[in-house]
Amino acid sequence: MKAFIVNRVGDFGFALGIFAAFVVLGHLDFDAAFSAVDAAKGTSFEFLWMQWDAMTIITLLLFMGAMGKSAQFLLHTWLPDAMEGPTPVSALIHAATMVTAGVFMVARLSPMFEAAPATMTVVLYVGAITAFFAATIGLVQNDIKRVIAYSTMSQLGYMFVALGAGAYTAGIFHLFTHAFFKALLFLGAGAVIHAMHHEQDMRKMGGIAKTIPKTYWMMIIGTLALTGVGIPGTSFGFAGFFSKDSIIEAAYAVGGTTGQFAFWSLVIAALFTSFYSWRLIHLTFHGKPRASQETMSHAHEAPNVMMVPMYFLAAGAVLSGVVFYGVFFGDVNLIDQFFAGSVVVDHGIIEKAHYVPTWVKWSATVAMLFGFVTAWYMYIRRPDAPERLATQHAYLYRFLLNKWYFDELYDKIFVKPALWVGTKLWRDVDDRLIDQTIVEGLGNRVKDIPARVVKLQSGFLYHYAFAMLIGIAALLTWAIAAGASSDDYFLKHPDNSNVFAVSWCVFCADCAGG
Repeated sequence: MKAFIVNRVGDFGFALGIFAAFVVLGHLDFDAAFSAVDAAKGTSFEFLWMQWDAMTIITLLLFMGAMGKSAQFLLHTWLPDAMEGPTPVSALIHAATMVTAGVFMVARLSPMFEAAPATMTVVLYVGAITAFFAATIGLVQNDIKRVIAYSTMSQLGYMFVALGAGAYTAGIFHLFTHAFFKALLFLGAGAVIHAMHHEQDMRKMGGIAKTIPKTYWMMIIGTLALTGVGIPGTSFGFAGFFSKDSIIEAAYAVGGTTGQFAFWSLVIAALFTSFYSWRLIHLTFHGKPRASQETMSHAHEAPNVMMVPMYFLAAGAVLSGVVFYGVFFGDVNLIDQFFAGSVVVDHGIIEKAHYVPTWVKWSATVAMLFGFVTAWYMYIRRPDAPERLATQHAYLYRFLLNKWYFDELYDKIFVKPALWVGTKLWRDVDDRLIDQTIVEGLGNRVKDIPARVVKLQSGFLYHYAFAMLIGIAALLTWAIAAGASSDDYFLKHPDNSNVFAVSWCVFCADCAGG
């Protein structure tokens, strides 16, 4: 429900963006719409009682849909809670298909986004914030699948930074490599959960590397790819090294305050990614077993039906970066041939990214190493350090553990008011006004009136005689009152006196006729 509701918010903006694109560009076909973009530049239309740049509004509304689908900051709350399905479902939906749909959409509509520089800046900032924000939360999560879910969100932030920087092919490159190693990690987590008798809390694992060695090495390969292990300036590196470093270099190449913000956000996110990824490995596979004796005695390697897909994904996690680096980011001519006009190729930003300073190229690697050493020290060398650190910084720990309290904030701002309004409409309007007053109320009155009227027909003669007497008395009273009023009328209208005389004589016993 959370996933559907949050995505409806993004889809509302997405639908408005489609409508606006049709109004301004006159087409919804990609090629026809793209050919109309140049003519639409500089035009404006009224939106929310103000004049706005047409392409900026269109692309911002479309990006709103991407934020919901790809779980970007503010519309992110659904993704970590959408981990309840089996891990193959998580691997498919949350690593390679649904959550990357927003990235693909922005890249595919790159001619439109290129015409809206303000939107590009928004995309870059949202991606950078998401990458950093999700990585901070992943530092302290204890559910093995939830850690990987926050990692997915953070990596999606990297992709949007590339799109906002204009390096669309770099964003698609990371989308491509990420599918391999993130699906591998999800399936590896599923094999661990299978081995640990459906346990997902990493605090109740440990010491199972020798028990399930194949799964262990698959998870190691996925972690090496995710953290971006490689040597800058060489062809050695796992998939994430080539694609993630390409984005970090492109962010630095943007320059200015925007570029610096994105660059340092991604470098810090790389450090955090390394830390929580190796924390997952150490808590799950290393150290002393923390599971029950019964669970450890039944721990076993997953069957081939689960392991074989992991072997293929592991191959992609190792090779997809170095093999496809040229056609996605390395050689501009190859990029032009590979994408063939389906995505805008900004030669300028790619060239700038290739010639960033050496320290920029090494920054992500240094951050990765620092995260690895810190995780090793805290969970292998000094396993008492995490608990002591959490106690010393209890407020920060709870802040991160509770996901920056976004769920509580949204619950207070949106959920509870919506429930209050819904409850009031249900009880006061639907139940009391419509059901009890209108529907049931009128129905009861219809039943009550005949039920009471029928009581007048008692069948006793004296009841009818009494009723007749009351009726005659009422008629006489009316006749006397009418006669009194007619006297006044005769004085004013003598010509009409016969009318009243006739009505009076009908009831007058003393009149001799006439």
